[in-house]
Amino acid sequence: MFACKRSLMVSGLRVLRSNQVVVVSGHGQRCMSTQTDGEARIANILKEKFPLAASLKVVDISGGCGAMYEIHIESSEFKGKRTIQQHQLVNQALKEEIQGMHGLRIFTDVPKH
Repeated sequence: MFACKRSLMVSGLRVLRSNQVVVVSGHGQRCMSTQTDGEARIANILKEKFPLAASLKVVDISGGCGAMYEIHIESSEFKGKRTIQQHQLVNQALKEEIQGMHGLRIFTDVPKH
């Protein structure tokens, strides 16, 4: 479903792709100005599933190809649940999307207030 596209290196630190500046660091590249389509899609699904989320961050850590994401979500809906149960809720919400991914890092928490 997702395929990584190779980018042409312009310099050791910058790459041009789709008219955007992408910063290259040790493990990959990252668009500085916009969210990828995959990040937006996953964020929308999680906002719908966890409407009480106090914070939500979705980052494509595969360099923009959609193969691996990191999710940070803080929601009162996790209150009273162990970490594994919180992660299971996130996995269930993203069941369809996970099928096309290489990996997923999940960080969950309950708001501190």
